[in-house]
Amino acid sequence: ATRYFADAYGPALSTGTGRQPVPVHDCHLVESATVAITAPAAFMQLTIAATRLLHWSSRPLSHRLPAPALLSESNYPTTNPKLVGWYDQQILNEKASRFVLMTTNRQFPAAVELNLDGLVGPTHHYGGLGLGNLASQKHRHQVSNPRAAALEGLAKMRLLISLGIPQAVLPPQQRPLVPALRQLGFGGTDATVLAAAAEEAPELLSAASSTSSMWAANAASVSPGADTADGRLHLTPANLVSQWHRSLETPFTTQLLGRIFADPEHFCRHPPLPAAIAFADEGAANQMRLAPSHGATGTELFVYGREPEARSAGRYPARQSRAASKAVARLHGLTQDRVVLLQQSPQAIDAGVFHNDVIAVANENVLLVHQQAFAEGQAALHTIRSCYETNCGASLTIIEVTEKDIPLPLAVETYLFNSQLVSLPAGGMALICPAECRDNQLVSDWLDRLLAGDNPVQAVYPVSVRQSMQNGGGPACLRLRVVLSEPALAAMHEPVLLSPRRLDRLETWVNQHYRDRLTMADLADPALLEESYRALDELTGILELPALYPFQRSSQ
Repeated sequence: ATRYFADAYGPALSTGTGRQPVPVHDCHLVESATVAITAPAAFMQLTIAATRLLHWSSRPLSHRLPAPALLSESNYPTTNPKLVGWYDQQILNEKASRFVLMTTNRQFPAAVELNLDGLVGPTHHYGGLGLGNLASQKHRHQVSNPRAAALEGLAKMRLLISLGIPQAVLPPQQRPLVPALRQLGFGGTDATVLAAAAEEAPELLSAASSTSSMWAANAASVSPGADTADGRLHLTPANLVSQWHRSLETPFTTQLLGRIFADPEHFCRHPPLPAAIAFADEGAANQMRLAPSHGATGTELFVYGREPEARSAGRYPARQSRAASKAVARLHGLTQDRVVLLQQSPQAIDAGVFHNDVIAVANENVLLVHQQAFAEGQAALHTIRSCYETNCGASLTIIEVTEKDIPLPLAVETYLFNSQLVSLPAGGMALICPAECRDNQLVSDWLDRLLAGDNPVQAVYPVSVRQSMQNGGGPACLRLRVVLSEPALAAMHEPVLLSPRRLDRLETWVNQHYRDRLTMADLADPALLEESYRALDELTGILELPALYPFQRSSQ
């Protein structure tokens, strides 16, 4: 159904940033002869409506509700007239020009969760830079495939769109970051800088060439307007000071989020926390949100590993500080009774759980968590449940995986908890998990029990993101979750929102510019630098983000 929309409406829905009429061909309009709506919202609403109808029409006749009921679920509280629609069953296989449209005051989503995925950059390689990241260490200095890495990420984004879930993309950062090497005393031309760094300090060249910004879960902490005091979406870019190669991302991320979420009426963008280890902040990878629905006021969970004045005595250092988590909650205007601070289990950190999203994932009223995730164990789960049910007035589903079910080392190896848990437009949830979860019999059997159990998870979709997995990041690492009201969605930078047509263009771009083989020695190749610059320059045209990169501004 999404492809039908792209064929018929793609040219209009994938261009422009303001309000514009949706093209209507051979359609019936009710109550209004003209429908004006933002392009991204139109595409997403059409996709959601069709997904609902296809879900409905696949049911046995005896179990079907009337089709219009698909448009009025109780968890979509808004009274604004919006564009909705469904396919007539008799024309499911015909062109989108036969799509039936109407305007209505029926309830429709007051908010949507947008997944912003980081796009893998042209210098993707296995530098083994992630201390405490077992997969990163295991594959250190192996040959990588940047083209496959980027295409795997785009394929995952396409899956989300096919499920009717809003999806956007964050462009990769400029790499190799030659200015960072110049700060460390390497001089001369760019080619000279790369050659000298490769000769004297290859680990610094690797860090300056890292594409770790693809793990967008570390880009920022995000609180939706439903949770904040002023009703705006709040974003705080992560300072990522625990590791140098990650800290290089922060200035560009801050600038990029400023371009995408520019409207101060809907968005409040904070500067990163001070670049000091006492305020070490790793972003949304250590933040979870629980709410009855995306648009409802919820409870935010902040998970930290480092206590004030405490030194790590474990095998690996904790990355997130308690002071940083508390500061972000204050900056975002969250009420104290709706915030829960949780300490990571030191044993989990030593087992390779460098971020909370390696051991727990939440979505709406569901928390999927391993038994050894938190230092306080069952007491932590009791605190979460009590806070949620007191503040939200609804029950919480906690799916706890015990050590007997899946041992902690296996959970880290397969990245089960680094799955994306998403709400489906037709109801229920889906788990987007690494393909490695189905490759392991014990984890695969547990997934089957999950699907058979009494919980909202209705489907499991394994995805292959092996290039990212081998560097230590699964499906959830690759995306930043942003809950947006419809006006806020309309106010953000539209060209980063994805449709099938725009995904096709990005795939073509990757195939034209990315290498299919990269070694550590290749990082010193001046041709790779030039290839990367050409690719990123073209990408800024596709995403309509001119003069985004330092090399573009310096050339001007």
